[in-house]
Amino acid sequence: MPLVPFVVESHGSGVAQDITVQGEHAHRFTSDTYPAFGGEDSSPSPLAYTLGALTSCNQISAQLVAKDLGLRVGAFTFTAQGDLDPSVFVGGAQGDANFRSVSVQATVETDAEGETFDHFVAELERRCPVTQLFRRSGLSYSSTWTPRPLGD
Repeated sequence: MPLVPFVVESHGSGVAQDITVQGEHAHRFTSDTYPAFGGEDSSPSPLAYTLGALTSCNQISAQLVAKDLGLRVGAFTFTAQGDLDPSVFVGGAQGDANFRSVSVQATVETDAEGETFDHFVAELERRCPVTQLFRRSGLSYSSTWTPRPLGD
């Protein structure tokens, strides 16, 4: 398969930005941050967007894997939490500006059970580019996936 480029163009002042995702259908969104980080909290922060990217990429990956494994999936619910020590980011301390830990709680309606469900989750997390960014970044990463019966 050929590489798929993902391109964004951004402009802003202070800590706020307007971001445009290039492509057939250009998408626009904004980012800002909390007042403690110098923002006005007028838009989600880049760190919140990364957690949203994580949950949505997991859901997309789950659809692809379910299709490959012949499984059915329905509705998803996610909670993702990233714990950040701001001493490096805000205060300039020595260390790593990354999240200390990220945890994901996910529930999915599916016909998969037991070992089949476990394989499904392992495969979707292996194939999810955003999960891999988090896992390979050195932070403490955990996820808990719970199956629910399909709501036909």
